[in-house]
Amino acid sequence: MMKASDKVIEKIKEFEGFSNTAYKCAGGVWTCGFGTTKDITPTTRCTRSEAEQWLLRDLAPIEAYLNTIPEVNTQGKFDALCSFIYNLGMGNFKSSTLLRKIKEGASTEDIQEQFRRWVYAKRKVLEGLVKRREWEAQRWAE
Repeated sequence: MMKASDKVIEKIKEFEGFSNTAYKCAGGVWTCGFGTTKDITPTTRCTRSEAEQWLLRDLAPIEAYLNTIPEVNTQGKFDALCSFIYNLGMGNFKSSTLLRKIKEGASTEDIQEQFRRWVYAKRKVLEGLVKRREWEAQRWAE
């Protein structure tokens, strides 16, 4: 059974940034720690240690799900999708063309192109998402 690598955990922390107080993310969702949204309210506070525990907790169901997809068979593919799903949510991933293409055995280039489409928050391209999706697309191919 694969797990998120230290490399992707550090990248998620870098992409998400750390906040010890709750804030609304670009998508308008209450967020705290390293991008945690589960059970976050406007008054939520956390330490860096708590935020790291939340990150690992939130990655666990993602890891379990990805281990059910036979086509996700390298650490690079696994890590790319851990970052993607952590950022966008399981529901968005399960209904995505990205997942359909993965299951169809599409080419690396086609799959990388699907990653690069997910760069919008409230219909605006966010530079941080462009960078994240590019990292994910490259990690997919490793």
